Amino acid sequence: MTGIVPHWFLPTSGDGRTIVARRHADRGEAGSATREADIDYLALVARAAEAQGFHGVLTPTGTFCEDAWLTTAALLRETRTLRFLVAFRPGVLSPTLAAQQASTFQRLSGGRLMLNIVTGGDAVEQQRFGDHADHDERYARTDEFLSVLRGAWGAEPFDFTGRHYDVVGASTLAPPDPVPPVYFGGSSDAALPVAARHCDVYLTWGEPPAAVAEKIGRVRKLADDLGRSPRFGIRLHVITRDTAEEAWAQAQGLLDALDPDEIARAQATLRSSQSVGQQRMVALHGGSSDDLTIAPNLWAGIGLVRGGAGTALVGSHTEVADRIAEYHELGIDEFVLSGYPHLEETYRFGEGVLPELRRRGLLAPAP
Repeated sequence: MTGIVPHWFLPTSGDGRTIVARRHADRGEAGSATREADIDYLALVARAAEAQGFHGVLTPTGTFCEDAWLTTAALLRETRTLRFLVAFRPGVLSPTLAAQQASTFQRLSGGRLMLNIVTGGDAVEQQRFGDHADHDERYARTDEFLSVLRGAWGAEPFDFTGRHYDVVGASTLAPPDPVPPVYFGGSSDAALPVAARHCDVYLTWGEPPAAVAEKIGRVRKLADDLGRSPRFGIRLHVITRDTAEEAWAQAQGLLDALDPDEIARAQATLRSSQSVGQQRMVALHGGSSDDLTIAPNLWAGIGLVRGGAGTALVGSHTEVADRIAEYHELGIDEFVLSGYPHLEETYRFGEGVLPELRRRGLLAPAP
């Protein structure tokens, strides 16, 4: 088992001291972000993450945020070792163009690119990009996309004929060195076989440990049958403080700041999502704020208004480290974390939890 690899998050839809709404089929409430996602602020977050020892930062994709490719390219000169996990939707650009973008990024950055494949789970969001494929068809297309992407990085021009792509002589100026790892998420029966065939790291959103273990087991079995051994990662928010009482008070403060009408609107949107992962997030709380602690130190309050990852580890630095170690024992090596506001919480986690994980000998060496 490898060591724990911590990553942080770039808030490219804005940031604030309350939960910034982010929904797959909605741009969020106007004014929900009190800090604009300008390059100066994002540079502060990126440099803080690098200084605290995070290996990389996830940059999201969608119409609710700034473009991940352009934002991270602009931040290359603001950082030295930080890696960028660039999320993008394979259905909205050519796989050969994506291969070229990734190859260029990898050379310009000195090997600091990671790719997060977001197939897309909401029809409304996909249609903004002119994509009208249904849920399962999108995963079938992603399967072909990743075959062409990797083929274009080969030593020889690559030909491919499939249901969604027909390319002749796909190639790039030079293969990326190293080849950027592919991170992939998806909880549906259509998603897991694609993950098993192509991903280097399978990402899940934060669910109780038993549910995470079950999902890891399914992906691992599918990958074993193909002779592959992907790593596993998890996407979580964190609220960590010197004491558990402080941390839970902060969580309650975030909850108290939410307007009931905003929760109702968000849940109406999120319940309509085609994403199985999103449906699993909604099922953790059922749209109710009555009982949001779904496992020890695991709180589902973020998902009341935010699409995607909706759970947070809440507790003292030691308790949060305990829960991370528990997920690590299940096979999770990579932790993609975030907190509101992202700049301050970078330091809280970096100064409180990372030293504890390091003391236990659990951290992988920093880049």
